[in-house]
Amino acid sequence: MNMRVVFMGTPDFAVPALQALLQNNYEVVAVVTQPDKPGGRGKKLRPSPVKAAALASGLAVYQPEKVREPDFIEVLKELNPDIIVVAAFGQILPAEILDLPPYGCINVHASLLPAYRGAAPIHRAIINGERQTGVTIMQMDRGLDTGAMLLQGELPIGSEDTVGLVHDRLAELGGRLLVEALELIKNGQVQFVPQQDHLSCYAAMLTREDELIDWKQDAMAIKNQVRGLNPWPGARTSLADKLLKIWRVSVMEDYPASSAEPGQVLVAGGNQGIFVQTGNGVLRIDELQLQGKKRMQAAEFLRGNQLAAGSKLGEEESSAGGGGV
Repeated sequence: MNMRVVFMGTPDFAVPALQALLQNNYEVVAVVTQPDKPGGRGKKLRPSPVKAAALASGLAVYQPEKVREPDFIEVLKELNPDIIVVAAFGQILPAEILDLPPYGCINVHASLLPAYRGAAPIHRAIINGERQTGVTIMQMDRGLDTGAMLLQGELPIGSEDTVGLVHDRLAELGGRLLVEALELIKNGQVQFVPQQDHLSCYAAMLTREDELIDWKQDAMAIKNQVRGLNPWPGARTSLADKLLKIWRVSVMEDYPASSAEPGQVLVAGGNQGIFVQTGNGVLRIDELQLQGKKRMQAAEFLRGNQLAAGSKLGEEESSAGGGGV
């Protein structure tokens, strides 16, 4: 049986799943993605990564403002899919769509459910210092990532891994698991495993508050925050009246104890780099970006900027918070 598939996805994470379907000769009858959004300096409308990939493969693309609109549901009915595959689409599917295909709707979710249900599972896992994550292929139901699970694949998180690295690995894993799950469904071999709701946790969408470094935190917690926001949206603090994004840091395990306040610069110069006191321990800033400048290594930054020992980071957040980098 050659399954008729409608694919719903929007960002880069979903592209490998779509490509895996095509590479394995699934009949993708249509791709549904979010409407084009303005971006860049000129604020020109930009297609989603999934739309770009779909058009490059000659697929039909639909971009409803809301999938629950009756007109779009009629379009779906005419497409007559055997199954709907969802990967980071960005809209909640109503019951009428969930119940439409004979094999239902399955989702490629970037966590080991029931952990990290919600919008930002990769970011939250790294920010929380997890050492393992993965992908779950699940049957969609009326809850938020609560449906029964078909397959899971695990992925370790290294101590220096950023959200960008883990995102790309999970996206590729998701594509492989999706094809494996569809083969099981086609062959009538799938076994659904209910989630244990009492083990669940929620991965809320990121806010501006999540980007702000609280120097009173433990050094390792700040490092995890920096890793979990690199390359987007970036962890931020301030230097005098300017926004300062921090892209890479190291925990200095054996640095001598000091009486400095959290956020205070201990050393800034020479080959030593920039050392900052936290609430517990010392961080070395390795890569950073001052408002209006490019990302750069700490040594390069210090060659062009004055930063004296004793300076305080994070004292002007209210005035620095609105600027871009």
